Amino acid sequence: MKEDKYFDTKLSNIDKFQFNRDVAEVFDDMVSRSVPFYNEIHSLLLDMIDRVYQGGKIYDLGCSTGTTMGLVAEHLKKERKERGLIVGVDNSQAMIDVCQKKLNSLKIVDCELRCEGLEETKFEEAGLVIMNYTLQFIRPESRPQILKNIYQALRPGSAFILSEKINLEDKKLHQLTTELYYDFKRRRGYSELEISQKREALEEVLRPLTPTQQLAQLREAGFEHVDVLFRWYNFTCYVGIK
Repeated sequence: MKEDKYFDTKLSNIDKFQFNRDVAEVFDDMVSRSVPFYNEIHSLLLDMIDRVYQGGKIYDLGCSTGTTMGLVAEHLKKERKERGLIVGVDNSQAMIDVCQKKLNSLKIVDCELRCEGLEETKFEEAGLVIMNYTLQFIRPESRPQILKNIYQALRPGSAFILSEKINLEDKKLHQLTTELYYDFKRRRGYSELEISQKREALEEVLRPLTPTQQLAQLREAGFEHVDVLFRWYNFTCYVGIK
């Protein structure tokens, strides 16, 4: 895992954040140091699989470097659970390339990778859909239809796991949790320069919703059973059961 030094040099011009080849090379370190309780969300996901997954295709939307796909495949093999094809979707070819290498190294072959936007994704019947820290990067106007497509593809009783960064409705508390999050990043070894430059690069690229807004979108998509599974400051994991 290559160390994330993407923003550690002063930039004269900060471009909008992209999941390009340079980011793909350091992404595993970046996400593990930038997303609170990243590993715990995976543990939560695997526990959910034991409870609600009854076979069928598994979609990982925004699969990035394939960490989640690998963990899911190895867990199901260990538990000797029947499963369908694991489909990873990402609109970054650089991420897909790294993902394929990781799956190859783990000798996981019954997977399919698609390089496409989620607005274009055609779903087949699914037993589980995962979307970790991806919806927040999609144009807000496209999100409701994507969520409806996910709901329609799921088998009855199956789950949708959605992890996102969030906004808080109270502006003062939103500012406080933002600063607490930057404290977290400082503890993970990021400098003030790295924090400020990445923040600027993500402006107008990462557009989170409040939990109230996100839960409303999930209900509008069709999910009757939906709630927050986990929350830490301005990061939340939701579950929707069809």
